[in-house]
Amino acid sequence: MPASLTTTFTNRILQGAAATLLVLALAGCSTTKDRMTTGSVPKLTKPVEEMDATELRSATDRLGQAYEKNPRDPVTGVNYANLLRMNGRDTQALAVMQQVAIANPGDRNVLAAYGKAQAAAGQFQQALDTIGRAQTPDRPDWKLISAQGAILDQMGRASDARQRYRDALDIQPNEPSILSNLGMSYVLTGDLRTAETYLRSAAGQPTADSRVRQNLALVVGLQGRFPEAEQIARRELSPQQADANVAYLRGMLSQQNSWQKLAAKDKTPGAADGSNTN
Repeated sequence: MPASLTTTFTNRILQGAAATLLVLALAGCSTTKDRMTTGSVPKLTKPVEEMDATELRSATDRLGQAYEKNPRDPVTGVNYANLLRMNGRDTQALAVMQQVAIANPGDRNVLAAYGKAQAAAGQFQQALDTIGRAQTPDRPDWKLISAQGAILDQMGRASDARQRYRDALDIQPNEPSILSNLGMSYVLTGDLRTAETYLRSAAGQPTADSRVRQNLALVVGLQGRFPEAEQIARRELSPQQADANVAYLRGMLSQQNSWQKLAAKDKTPGAADGSNTN
């Protein structure tokens, strides 16, 4: 499937007997766009999330060259690291952000991006600490709060994660990326019905992007309603992108035993309370 679509599906992996989903979704979870900024960095011909694998590699090469010329520049470094992560090169992205953070220790955007890179590399506690340093109490950033929620979810701390999402919603009501994060948090604990409620709310917001709807398609499919899931997955995508998404979705849902276990967990009394044991 096109590399740009990995932000929707391939960051989800099967875990354990219940086959729960781990969502690498930072600074807005699985739906927030890491938009490229322009200026001294190479301009892009289209949004990153709409690029196919070839375009994404080309953009990464161009940003890499710009980074080599000026590795201390925060804008170039952050954008380059974002592209590396989208290419699955998490270790390299972390190395880039480490150097950029050393050169720009007080830059809030750099710290936030460094935290993303740490979480993508599995350094969850370090990521929480870094993103915490990027936050300012007098001007709290809802994206950073949501990012903390995504990291807490990956650490298995569902209750704490959901509280962070709700804190973010207090600042940015009805923000689709936060609602999507909250929905995917319930996927992680097997409560697919509650997950669908939040994801439908997210998808219904005017500013929702296609990745919110792809998350909704996944949750609908997990409940056995594949024709409906396919219909959702095909909206607003090119035929090639839609075919790739649907093919990947079919592959995930073909693992019947795993999904049946997840569905059974969803029907277990008390599953909807989102409780989590650590």
